[in-house]
Amino acid sequence: MVKKIILTPIQKFVKIESSSGILLLLATILALVLANSPFSESYQSLWDYKIGFVTEDFKLNKPLLLWINDGLMAIFFLLIGLEIKREFLIGELNSLKKVAFPLLGALGGIIIPVLFYFVLNDNPETTKGWGIPMATDIAFSLALLKVLGNRVPLSLKVFLTAFAIVDDLGAVLVIALFYSSNIQLMLLGIALLLLVALYLISYLGYYSNFILIFLGIIIWTLFLKSGIHPTLAGILLAFSVPIRQKITTPEFVDNLVEITNNIKKASVSKKPILLKGQISEIDDLGEWTDKYQSPLQNLEHKLHNWVAYLIIPLFAFANSGVVLSSGLDLETALIVNIGICLVLGKSIGISLIIFIAKKIKLIDVPSDISNQQIIGVSFLAGIGFTMAIFIASLAFADSPKYIDSAKIGILIGSIIAAIIGYLILRFKK
Repeated sequence: MVKKIILTPIQKFVKIESSSGILLLLATILALVLANSPFSESYQSLWDYKIGFVTEDFKLNKPLLLWINDGLMAIFFLLIGLEIKREFLIGELNSLKKVAFPLLGALGGIIIPVLFYFVLNDNPETTKGWGIPMATDIAFSLALLKVLGNRVPLSLKVFLTAFAIVDDLGAVLVIALFYSSNIQLMLLGIALLLLVALYLISYLGYYSNFILIFLGIIIWTLFLKSGIHPTLAGILLAFSVPIRQKITTPEFVDNLVEITNNIKKASVSKKPILLKGQISEIDDLGEWTDKYQSPLQNLEHKLHNWVAYLIIPLFAFANSGVVLSSGLDLETALIVNIGICLVLGKSIGISLIIFIAKKIKLIDVPSDISNQQIIGVSFLAGIGFTMAIFIASLAFADSPKYIDSAKIGILIGSIIAAIIGYLILRFKK
């Protein structure tokens, strides 16, 4: 029973992310086709179309592409933040022993690709792209594991999910520290004070989605105007959402039984409406349900499909349209560098540190995970699509040439890493 309670949410998560990965792939292909078709100009001009409002004292008027990258992606980061908080409090990362296996893998998958990047880079103008090969795309990588079916154990999917979340957390810190500029300390200070107020309200036991959304929009705007990338507001807002339940399962069940019995005893109207007593019981049911649900779990559940099936595919559709014509001005060295970092940097970094830690008994690897599977998953970690493109857009914001080169390097590296990882796992002995 306990095993089912723990594994069912993970299985559902994997299923959603796997389906999202397929949709992500279709969105990427469609973007590439449109960008290299007679509709290329219309495709590009769509994302350059400005939306917003301007007054004498305030301006918020941005291209559609930035509304997606700065606005919708903040919701993506909110979900990432909820997942990180849940995993650290009650999930696969809630103890030192549990966190050591994916944490060390994630550290290897962050540090080694960055070292590869610095060693291979010989252009000072592209040095700031070092953060691109850090993160793993959960949706794409889990989609491939889904295709493999029963050939891979659930524990391997949990490992991939856990270290990908740690990777994302590392990428978030890198964005905050290295890819934010011209910081307005007063605006940032106001945003942080509002966050503290939100944390305090949550700590005192009061939580409201309305307050979260209202203050969240203000905090997001303050981050945007302060020079800190506004998607980071999503992560910080997530930490204010409580995970606790106000009532226990037995208490909820007792009240549910009482409400059900009262509804059964009540007179039944022949008209398609409820009687006053029934309305009262339904209201009570709603109140007890709100108390029983964890706000964090409830919000995560509501956001997951929106992020998986709309926000991430839309992000891919908006950002993957690279023109692949022969006359395109590209930085070949950057393409090769990123490709090598994703394929070799990730695979060597993750598998090497895991094998060393396993040898010196620093971690316990689940018995159903073989060394070959660890190597296979370490290659899948080289699928760095969503976060890699996001960081590339920040690192080379003023250089379309380097952005396009980085995107091509990410696409090529991710495809090669996916193929190698899939074949290793597919033909496991």
